[in-house]
Amino acid sequence: MSTRSIRRAVAAIAMSVTAAGAAASQGFDHGAFDALLRKHVINGMVNYDAFKAAPEFGAYLKTLAATDPATLPRDEQLAFWINAYNAYTIQLIVSHNETESIRNINKTLFLKLKGPWAEPLAKVGGKDYTLDDIEHRIIRPTYKEPRIHFALVCAAMGCPPLRSEAYTGAKLDAQLDDQGVQFILKSPNKNRVDVASRTLNHSMIFGYYKEDFGGTIQGSAKFMAKWFPDGLDKQLLLSGDFKAVQTDYDWTLNSQAKARKIAQR
Repeated sequence: MSTRSIRRAVAAIAMSVTAAGAAASQGFDHGAFDALLRKHVINGMVNYDAFKAAPEFGAYLKTLAATDPATLPRDEQLAFWINAYNAYTIQLIVSHNETESIRNINKTLFLKLKGPWAEPLAKVGGKDYTLDDIEHRIIRPTYKEPRIHFALVCAAMGCPPLRSEAYTGAKLDAQLDDQGVQFILKSPNKNRVDVASRTLNHSMIFGYYKEDFGGTIQGSAKFMAKWFPDGLDKQLLLSGDFKAVQTDYDWTLNSQAKARKIAQR
């Protein structure tokens, strides 16, 4: 091969690498999922029938299945996996026609199964994953970002609210911070501070995943304190000197239909 040919080959490879890098830096297009979330999720409640009927939803899942998120920048990767978890959770509900609770899926009185989070329905980059795989084997150990617990939604009313927009790398930090506001400050049935009785009433999430928040419930409280304005509530959380009470976790399906029925009671 002549020197000129070698130079051309090297130039072609460099251009290819540059193009690939530029494509990766632009991130993955979650526009279809974003439009569905804006249209069919209100105050965290989901219109599952609408997702099931929307051809755009199936098309979006196919794009997840065909994409390797490892080619994306770090924040884009994490946004991708959060969206994948939430999208495939919706798909789990609609594929089983579940209307009451996600815990009814793969449930039996006679056999102990692994439940809904162990069904390998999620396909990403040509590989099959369970929801547990995505959360516990990819997101938590790889990104070590405690705020993901405010963004991953397991289709229950006790979860943080499903956001009415898709996560993106460009907005991820602000989106996760806002999810903290929604879950910690604006969900008193899940998390609240009672200074008079020196009590922290907290979601199961802060106890079950306390290792992600510092290893103790006091560590969880200090993490929560970041969202509180200066005052007695914040002082109590930072002190660690409080009684911790876990609030009831509502496993009712986070559907608009269920929310309407509850409101009518």
